[in-house]
Amino acid sequence: MTESEHRTVLLRGGDVHSPADPFATAMVVERGHVAWVGSEGAADAFASGVDEVVDLEGALVTPAFTDAHVHTTATGLALTGLDLSGARTLAEALERVRAHSAARPADKVLLGHGWDAARWPERRPPSRTELDEAAGGRPLYLPRVDVHSAVVTTALLDLVPGVTGLSGHHPDQPLTGAAHHAVRAAAHAAVTPGQRAEAQRAALRRAASLGIGTVHECAGPEISDEDDFTALLALAAEEPGPRVVGYWAEAVSGEKDARRIRELGAIGAAGDLFVDGSLGSHTACLHEPYADAAHTGTAHLDAAAVAAHVAACTEAGLQAGFHAIGDAAVGAVVDGVRAAAEKVGLARVRAARHRVEHAEMLTPETIAAFAELGLTASVQPAFDAAWGGEGGMYAERLGAERARTLNPYAAMLRAGVPLAFGSDSPVTPLDPWGTVRAAAFHRTPEHRISVRAGFTAHTRGGWRATGRDDAGVLVPGAPADYAVWRADELVVQTPDDRVARWSTDPRSGTPGLPDLTPGADLPVCLRTVVSGRTVFVRPNE
Repeated sequence: MTESEHRTVLLRGGDVHSPADPFATAMVVERGHVAWVGSEGAADAFASGVDEVVDLEGALVTPAFTDAHVHTTATGLALTGLDLSGARTLAEALERVRAHSAARPADKVLLGHGWDAARWPERRPPSRTELDEAAGGRPLYLPRVDVHSAVVTTALLDLVPGVTGLSGHHPDQPLTGAAHHAVRAAAHAAVTPGQRAEAQRAALRRAASLGIGTVHECAGPEISDEDDFTALLALAAEEPGPRVVGYWAEAVSGEKDARRIRELGAIGAAGDLFVDGSLGSHTACLHEPYADAAHTGTAHLDAAAVAAHVAACTEAGLQAGFHAIGDAAVGAVVDGVRAAAEKVGLARVRAARHRVEHAEMLTPETIAAFAELGLTASVQPAFDAAWGGEGGMYAERLGAERARTLNPYAAMLRAGVPLAFGSDSPVTPLDPWGTVRAAAFHRTPEHRISVRAGFTAHTRGGWRATGRDDAGVLVPGAPADYAVWRADELVVQTPDDRVARWSTDPRSGTPGLPDLTPGADLPVCLRTVVSGRTVFVRPNE
């Protein structure tokens, strides 16, 4: 424990968001944990016995956020490299490629991220010929925003012998499947350890600056590599910053596999263990064909493979999990986990808190199964903000009727499904308050949840998803992971006005949160603290 973690600190003169005291204005932190939460008058008794008194000057203190699904190195490479998420046209994207190529003459492979042809007037991705010209004939890897397909230059293909014979290779279309994984591996192999560490630091700095105290790194052999994963965990352990909880998405068949997962430093064989792909890339696995393509997507794992993984992980005391987006993929997960429960026992499966990433296309039956099986839904509300609604990508891929069923957060909470919120960064940006806003103002009104429920899913929900119920909330004994915010008036926002009126009555004892109405300014992070150690201070504050 560092000297700063030993210090006893009194924060006072603000609003402390705590179920221990809905009107708290002060908090004491000692030995990396919350020691006391209470009122301004009671704080006077502590003032003389602490090492430091912090005047909050009216600021809000909340638990630090947990982002339950992050690709840290890829996020950092997007922050430090070529980011096409803001490109408004295909022509602008190609111009950004030209500028990036000129600015990075020493890079063996050029890396970019974030293009989305669905948002461009041209309605198509760049061709290989266009990319070859823009990159000046150099190797270039450009994954689509969902990272399930990519466009590349001829020079990068030349680095991957036999790629044209792999499934998912298309001469003039984005690469998917095995071909995509092969070129991604070649591109990432060209990243030097120095570049990688620079990217990881950039991502963790950005997270800390947004009040994120913990990130769940969703790694695996098809996403990154073991060196990247172990280097990130080592860097996070050695340097001040958000804590990193690691998941390694590799199938487990027995104790030997489980031991190797643990030796890597992962807490689970979960995260992006792919049952299917994504809607944007037409690779999510559906029961009925896409509205704009004559097929049902791609299945990577069936119910039997899911059952084998879950049973082996449960027997080994290891958390299991999967990436599942389409309704057929989610159904395969449910059927597989249920089969595993019949083999090893429902109570053991529930206790393991296995998790499902994304879980977008759910039915009342699969929602009920998630609750029955104790599955945590690790979800990304920003997906709905980006691609939901009548004119969005979901409606284009699925038709308006199916699209309206996606991401049904209210029904999941009513059924008792545990939710953990994340970004899947760099697919959507690290943006915790924006994520809560997206859930509270879902594009489909019946799926909206209260700001308080969304905030809980993005704080305590992330900790619960790792098996810990004693964190993500500011109560005595909890880890001192908190953020200090400049925010306007605190309110209680729910989709039901009657609930909101009662919740704002002092008798309800409901602590308020910032107004997240679309268009309102989001809170500004002034300070982020992890285990009592300050990991971010806003400049000039």
